[in-house]
Amino acid sequence: MTITQLYYVLAVAEHQNFTKAAEKCFVTQPTLSMQIQKLEDQLDVQIFDRSKKPIELTEVGKKIVTQARNIVNESYRIQDIVDQQKGFIGGEFKLGIIPTIMPTLLPMFLKTFIKKHPKVKLKIEELTTEEIMARIKDGHLDAAIAATPLEDDNIKERVLYFEPFVSYIPKNHKLHGHGKIDASDLEIDDILLLEDGHCFRDGVINLCKVFKNHVDDKFQLESGSIETLIKLSNEGLGMTLLPYLHTIDVREKEKENLHYFKEPSPAREVSIIYHKSELKMQIIEALQDVISGIIRGAIAFQDVKIISPLPNK
Repeated sequence: MTITQLYYVLAVAEHQNFTKAAEKCFVTQPTLSMQIQKLEDQLDVQIFDRSKKPIELTEVGKKIVTQARNIVNESYRIQDIVDQQKGFIGGEFKLGIIPTIMPTLLPMFLKTFIKKHPKVKLKIEELTTEEIMARIKDGHLDAAIAATPLEDDNIKERVLYFEPFVSYIPKNHKLHGHGKIDASDLEIDDILLLEDGHCFRDGVINLCKVFKNHVDDKFQLESGSIETLIKLSNEGLGMTLLPYLHTIDVREKEKENLHYFKEPSPAREVSIIYHKSELKMQIIEALQDVISGIIRGAIAFQDVKIISPLPNK
């Protein structure tokens, strides 16, 4: 049994196709098939049911894939040990970022990180928290930036910063004349929300649940982007809540619609998250250092109350 054979098994399990798996592994399809067959013969089991289209794992194959993933990940740790010993920070690094963080945070740190660590090849994807969790666990992401805590024993979290919620209240709204807003002033059926699947949406709902005995599930309007929520709010369709960093780029004439919360201000915790196996820690730590250094100059809030990003919390 070899690490290469296990790597080939993982590729076929992912793509459910021998030809696609071979392309990913940069080998010919006969070579990949022969090595997997050799492993199956050695173990005297069938890992894949080749009669199904697409190819499926057998029951024992599912257990083998789980263990193979652990073994392959541990094999990568040897290179990690060598890199750390040499002080090397480089190589490919796959990073996921949730949609409500990507457009504000990425432009703030990316150029600085690339300049400071030119040997790191970042591959960045915008993904939902659910997609991120799945990809970290199956090894398709090295780390991600998301709202936490996520309460998953397989995922480790390093807090980067706390980002307050800010109310966006148009002139024709009943709360516009207020100074600082109290969370108890919020009415969930009057708040424009992001579509289902965004953890910031769940944070807003959880914030309202803290102060209301009942939450009406009939929302007025939902959208896929924060920018659209601002435009809809300007049209008089309700107020909305924004993450603090999104308020920095609000147009000057719209800044009077921003209302901050009374302290402790509700906020989301933003962390870099990664698998408990702790691979590529030197790059994770480099990202943390760069982002934390930049964000300290952008967010000055201290007295905050963390709102869970998890639904139904």
